[in-house]
Amino acid sequence: MKSFDSNSYGPVVAAILGDERLCAVGRGEPNRTMRPRLASLAAEQLFAAPVVDAEMASAALAGLWLWHDFLDESHAISQSIDTPTGSYWHGIMHRREGDFGNARYWFRRVGRHPAFAPLAAAANAEARALAEAPPELLAEFDGGDWDPFRFVDLCERCERSDDEAAQRLLRSVARREWEMLFDYCYNAAQGNRE
Repeated sequence: MKSFDSNSYGPVVAAILGDERLCAVGRGEPNRTMRPRLASLAAEQLFAAPVVDAEMASAALAGLWLWHDFLDESHAISQSIDTPTGSYWHGIMHRREGDFGNARYWFRRVGRHPAFAPLAAAANAEARALAEAPPELLAEFDGGDWDPFRFVDLCERCERSDDEAAQRLLRSVARREWEMLFDYCYNAAQGNRE
């Protein structure tokens, strides 16, 4: 499993991603300093190479808005992408806003996504690395396939909990989910599908 390196996506994306941080499991607080930069970008400007799949380029842009906790802006983009990947970003956005039923609806539309296999391995690695989390939560990531519905359930439970170790684990897994999906979108936009 390769590690995520924002510099491998070119200078525009590297500058947008900036800091190392955990993703919010909930709404998060929008990074208002990034709004002008994100708002001025067309999806094609994220890439040094020609874009061959405009929907995947737009999906990558939806992900960048979500990275900086702009749920409404990400939503506006992802809901216009009628593909499993658009539905995936859409589902993450609804999960983050706490609309868990709607998130499940969008994850049903995703079906089986190519990002699931690497994500299952990454989530398992994150769980092993954060062993201070409750054992029953660690068991949720112990091998097997990625189950977006199970992750929605875990996020919903976490929202009602003050267990900092559990929240840290879910935020870490959410970051890996974001990385895997963004990587898939970025490469697919340039015609590089695994």
